[in-house]
Amino acid sequence: MNILDKTYYYFIGAGGIGMSALERFFLSLGKNVIGYDKTPTELTAELIAEGVDIHFEDNIELIPEGINQDNTLVIYTPAIPKDQTELNYFLVNDFKVMKRSEVLGEITKHTYNIGVAGTHGKTTTSSILGHILKVTNVEATAFLGGIAENYDSNIILNGSKYTVAEADEFDRSFLRLSPKLAIITSDDADHLDIYGEREEVKKSFQEFAAIVEEKLFVHKTLNFENAITYGVDLDADYDANNVRIIDGHYVFDVKTPNGSLKDVGILLPGHHNMENAVAALAVADYMGVPHEKIKEALSTFIGVKRRFNRFEINGKIYIDDYAHHPTELNAAIRSVRELYPGKKVLGVFQPHLFTRTRDFADEFAESLSELDSLILLDIYPARELSIEGITSNWLLEKVNLQEKVVSSLEDSLTHIKSKDFDVIVTLGAGNIDTIVKPIKEWLGEA
Repeated sequence: MNILDKTYYYFIGAGGIGMSALERFFLSLGKNVIGYDKTPTELTAELIAEGVDIHFEDNIELIPEGINQDNTLVIYTPAIPKDQTELNYFLVNDFKVMKRSEVLGEITKHTYNIGVAGTHGKTTTSSILGHILKVTNVEATAFLGGIAENYDSNIILNGSKYTVAEADEFDRSFLRLSPKLAIITSDDADHLDIYGEREEVKKSFQEFAAIVEEKLFVHKTLNFENAITYGVDLDADYDANNVRIIDGHYVFDVKTPNGSLKDVGILLPGHHNMENAVAALAVADYMGVPHEKIKEALSTFIGVKRRFNRFEINGKIYIDDYAHHPTELNAAIRSVRELYPGKKVLGVFQPHLFTRTRDFADEFAESLSELDSLILLDIYPARELSIEGITSNWLLEKVNLQEKVVSSLEDSLTHIKSKDFDVIVTLGAGNIDTIVKPIKEWLGEA
């Protein structure tokens, strides 16, 4: 089957960040892109404006006329419930139905594919690498799991000789890729609702490493055979050193197998983003991109939406971040403390998934205890049903803070307005992003 020979591409879960990158890809080819999603969002509004026909009621009568088994490919995300009406209609009527990861695998397998994997950091790392290749005019398309600020999109289009793709460990999706090169940023335990045991997560990353055809790049602290390593002050193959902060931004040198780069500057805050930049630099260097061009590209990358986005409004600092795992919370809060020592920090955190909250409760509590005050939102269920006893009130009891409260998302702004803080940080992967604009507007008025 040639995945590109269809007339219609029907997305179930069209508002998903990974799904929408594929929608934009097929739009760029002049295809008819149609979709269903449960909830209207800012992203679905953008997709509709770009030409995707999205509806928000699960109703087979809303499936447009003209599509049939021969001219249509149906694409869905595993987050969609098994009893979803439209999905079952297509399955019963013998349409070609594929998971998002299968489609991405088919698109990229005839290219020189670079997979970026890891429980943390893959979106930023793949976005930086995609940006480097775009700026240096390498014929590459990057499929991203977030909105790159430079392009206001989750796809960077610049030819199809190379592809950069986030290699997602959820549902073992990354095993459907055919990477020539790959990066593994981390292999921490996550998605235990899928994997069951923490060791199974690590095993899946080893399986991913085994399908990399040419070269694997890994963080120096990880245990993978025959890999090129990267890190910051870790004596890695690609190692950032002589790190300093100039005008609020990191500047550092990088030792590489092909000589040293001096005075590399990035605009992204946080030690973890230095590591992400070094990972992308390593792959670009291996691909033969000249050092000075890599430096120039890194200096112009402005970030990914909801990845430690900073706003300075009326003397207050507001930071918004997608962190939803204890390791990510640690990185975000540590970066805040590094950038704003001595400042009073208010955190607003929305736990994502009942299972993740259950499995990492003590780690979450330890991370959140590093704040000065906390507004803990109700758990965002996503694809899950509630678990008895696993609540935000239960988690809050474990947090070692005097100033702490549980709130609904709807009441969160009222709580925020009652707090004294210098820095406010919103953290989470659910629908906490819907309060970003109201917070900014309130700070602008305050």
